[in-house]
Amino acid sequence: MSDVTLSKAVRSNLLSLQNTADMMSATQTKLATGKKVNSALDNPTNFFTASSLNSRAGDMNSLLDSMANGIQTLEAADNGLSSITKTLESMQSTLRQARQDKSFETASYTVDDSLTSGDISFSGGAVGDTAVDVALTESFGISTGSGFSALDFDSAADDSYAGTVAFDVELNGSGTTNSVAISATDADTLSISIDGGTAVEVDVADVEAVTADEFASVLNAGFDAEGIAIDASTSGGELVLTSETGADTADAAITVSAVAETLAGASDSGLGAAVDSATAGVAKSVDTLVSEINNNSSLSGAIRASNDNGKLRIENQSTQELDVDGVSSAGAIDGTSTGANSIEGNSVRAGLADQFNELRDQLDKIADDASFNGINLLRGDNLQITFNETGTSEINIQTEGGETINSGNLGVPTTLEASDLDSDANIDSVLADVKSAINEVRSQSSTFGSNLSIVENRQDFTKNMINTLETGASNLTLADANEEAANLLALQTRQQLSSTALSMASQADQAVLRLF
Repeated sequence: MSDVTLSKAVRSNLLSLQNTADMMSATQTKLATGKKVNSALDNPTNFFTASSLNSRAGDMNSLLDSMANGIQTLEAADNGLSSITKTLESMQSTLRQARQDKSFETASYTVDDSLTSGDISFSGGAVGDTAVDVALTESFGISTGSGFSALDFDSAADDSYAGTVAFDVELNGSGTTNSVAISATDADTLSISIDGGTAVEVDVADVEAVTADEFASVLNAGFDAEGIAIDASTSGGELVLTSETGADTADAAITVSAVAETLAGASDSGLGAAVDSATAGVAKSVDTLVSEINNNSSLSGAIRASNDNGKLRIENQSTQELDVDGVSSAGAIDGTSTGANSIEGNSVRAGLADQFNELRDQLDKIADDASFNGINLLRGDNLQITFNETGTSEINIQTEGGETINSGNLGVPTTLEASDLDSDANIDSVLADVKSAINEVRSQSSTFGSNLSIVENRQDFTKNMINTLETGASNLTLADANEEAANLLALQTRQQLSSTALSMASQADQAVLRLF
């Protein structure tokens, strides 16, 4: 509108009004946006500084999602470890219940005193095929009289300890006759020599009154020294010689002959009026059978024998059925019957073994299910969490060596057979494995807990940093609403005044019209 000529006053007021309108527009924009810097034109320095701060805050804000997912993944793994620990504790309780359970099945068998041959054998259960002779012993001692009297090896005349006992003994299976000579060395020592060989000395309480047990000890020392398969013991006041060879009657028969006695008090040598020689086989007593069974290394921990009011009581200390041969269907030991008797295994311990295996399977399933967003730390997956926008700060979370946490890697038996619970020692061993597994799981749980603490701390740190960055950006760009409202009010007043002034200036120009 260059063709329009305005007076100086009108033009001045018009410019003022235009400037006021521009400032009102800018103020209204600040109030509408809440920012005093809306573009680089408003304030380049503040605009670009705030933009940089907001960009970093945005980058860090995107990392919070990764941290939140990482925390949930760690919590899922911790849930799995907690359940695995409870499962292991249940397995531990199951084993302890098996350890305490002693409900073993038993059976009692009668022993016929007239039994002269045979054996009782055990198979299945926790033992192999093991036989124990029930007869085939040979008596050497008193056949008539009141029993074994204490032997006096001391010479009453001159205290020269001249008393002696000599005899010949033959283990028929060997075909060799051995001469045995026993004499006193001093007041408390007996000397035994076999076939004139090196004498073996054995201490006794008093050579003037050698008991049956002491005499048996002397004989055993001599037999052992010469490797003769004969065992000396006492039973019912008699000295008993027992073959240590097999179960064959011919191999087990013992012949005693050529007994010579030179003892103080010749009227009563202590050996009685007669000596059994090659006596026919007789049945072992129940106590003897109990001792032999309980001391048999092949049966140790699997079978326990006891005297049940004159019967041989057998306790099956395993979870499997025990077959007992040499026993009739009526429960009498005859040394020949087969397949007539068996003793059931411990069903309680067998059931607990199945329960243990089910718990172990559940342990592995829990480990497989402890995943979040496709990551399962219990399967050895690696969880990587980035902490800053440049990627220079991060953490990698994984089990040691990347191993899967399952029953195999924890050392828990892959499959627990019922027979594994037969002996208390085996149960104690498995208990130790489970205890070790619990400690390992607790250690891993502690490690994950430490990692979780690190991630949560970084999450809080990142949130605070985002707040700091956004606050700094806001300080550079945000407008003061109160100040801008006051400015707008002032500009509105100024606009009104400018309009009035412009009107008055225009009226001054109109005064010329009155002249026409």
